[in-house]
Amino acid sequence: MMDVKEVLNWYIDAGVDVICGDELMSANVLDVPANVEKPVADVSQMGMAARKNARQLCEKAHSLAELAQYVESFDGCQLKATAKRTVFGDGDEKAKILLVGEAPGADEDREGKPFVGKSGMLLNKMLASVGIERKNCYITNILMWRPPGNRTPTGAEVAVSLPFLKRKIELIDPKVIVALGAPAANALMNIEEPISKIRGKWLEYELSVGKKIDLLPTFHPAYLLRNPAQKAKSWADLLKVKKKLSNS
Repeated sequence: MMDVKEVLNWYIDAGVDVICGDELMSANVLDVPANVEKPVADVSQMGMAARKNARQLCEKAHSLAELAQYVESFDGCQLKATAKRTVFGDGDEKAKILLVGEAPGADEDREGKPFVGKSGMLLNKMLASVGIERKNCYITNILMWRPPGNRTPTGAEVAVSLPFLKRKIELIDPKVIVALGAPAANALMNIEEPISKIRGKWLEYELSVGKKIDLLPTFHPAYLLRNPAQKAKSWADLLKVKKKLSNS
């Protein structure tokens, strides 16, 4: 038996947001050919099975090292087949600051570490400008495998990756989460807002045990490379992060 909530979540992740139309349709029109219905059902079940497997693996992991091992054995995300490397994360496993991006790029895919290309170099400079060293942070992404051609990840890919990210947060237990870009903030907070609306505003990420962690969305370094005039806003955001830590 399928879990009804999981079925609905799968369709939402796939982009389905309408369950009925404005006009009545005949039964014949609504009939789906068997050769179409079965593949759709199979894909739905595969997606739900992958998410369930991801959650089960996360429950078994009691350290980042264990979680990394389980990730290597996980085959529920199709991106793993096209990526060169798994980009699990990098930094202090007990960091007070956790930075989360969207997905690895070409440089990260080659080296197996997050934020090592141009965006990473800019991020390092941004952190240093407010007196924060990268080595004292933990940096990761929603996805651990590069989407082909750096395309936008699908909702299903994000959904199957989220359990691993959430488990990382539980294991690291940071004081502050910095969401780099709208995709990271929206995925963690289960919202759908443009970065222009939520940037620089403190939000609260809630762990499964009920504990809340301060989360601050800011611009992704890749965006700042294209729009350098916005760097001052990100700098101000990082100053908020440093102030929050000094007051905690």
